Amino acid sequence: VRRHLGHAVFATIVPRSVRLSEAPSHGLPIALYRPESKGAEAYRALASELRARSGRGTATLAGAVA
Repeated sequence: VRRHLGHAVFATIVPRSVRLSEAPSHGLPIALYRPESKGAEAYRALASELRARSGRGTATLAGAVA
């Protein structure tokens, strides 16, 4: 994918995880179900990368800029 799409592909890799697959069955996003999990950490990193690409910086959940 990176070979064909280059820099359009995000650098962050979200790993496969049992916790990621369990979260929806509990009706929760991974950030609330197991915030310390590798999957939750990866999605936070991906969100930060997306914000950086969009020029929005690194806003926290409360809306403050970190």
